[in-house]
Amino acid sequence: MPVVTGAVRPEGFEVDLDSRAVTPDVLQEPGLDGGETSFSRYVLGRASGDDRLVGLPVFVMRGFRHRCVLVRSDSELTSLEELKGARIGLTGWPDSGNTWTRALLREAGVDLAGITWTVGPLVAGETGKDRIGPVPFPDNVSVTGDGLAEGLADGHYDAIMTPFMPEEFFTPGSRFRHLLPDHRAAELAYYERTGFVPGIHLVALKRESVERHPWLPQAVTELFERSKRHWVLRRRLLADTTPWLLAELAGTAETFGRDWMPYDAARNAPMVAAFCEELHAQGISHRRIEAEEVFAA
Repeated sequence: MPVVTGAVRPEGFEVDLDSRAVTPDVLQEPGLDGGETSFSRYVLGRASGDDRLVGLPVFVMRGFRHRCVLVRSDSELTSLEELKGARIGLTGWPDSGNTWTRALLREAGVDLAGITWTVGPLVAGETGKDRIGPVPFPDNVSVTGDGLAEGLADGHYDAIMTPFMPEEFFTPGSRFRHLLPDHRAAELAYYERTGFVPGIHLVALKRESVERHPWLPQAVTELFERSKRHWVLRRRLLADTTPWLLAELAGTAETFGRDWMPYDAARNAPMVAAFCEELHAQGISHRRIEAEEVFAA
């Protein structure tokens, strides 16, 4: 946002930022030099030998995934371990976020092959997103056009995985709740164990643009780093966007230190390595790609 408003300006080049409702397919748009890109789809491209995109360690979307598993408000399920053999709906199969969430199940000892998975939209009629990806589904995965939220409410699913909460979730009489009664504690324990917050989307540039302007990756990374710093300072100054944001900001700084979302290949290496391992372990990537390959020049 600081770049959009002009509060932070690029040095030596111009940037035209276009806000989209759906993450763009950068390679399919001739008018784009780069853009926000799915971490999963970028890594899968590199694993298959497609280097047309140059990924930057600028993760513009990060988030813990424990909060992304919903059950009915009257469900007796309260732990990841209890999802063994469950019927689970999810909003996309190769998605970065859902890959991280399935990793939590694997860590909890849940056999992904024993779950009945259904891929579909959170709400019926949602369009514009590739929910399937380039890799064939396992035999226990099917696709639906019906809304997952209603499917959970009517008992068709035991749980659903979604990065975005259904609108009803924010109402007093919601039929849905988080699977984990205290997902924040689980997420903090995850961070203390791993040392990172999972990356979901990053910024990537077309290789042809980088070849024309070899200085571009460093310049764009530095621009976003300055923008991030400006954004953090403004939030700390104007901490009234939620009633308790100031306390949240102070707690975040105490827990994570100066920067919980580093734009740096070395600092992100453990997170990148864990993600690459999961893509291979879950059968999404045909080979185990090394973390060093992800941000190779």
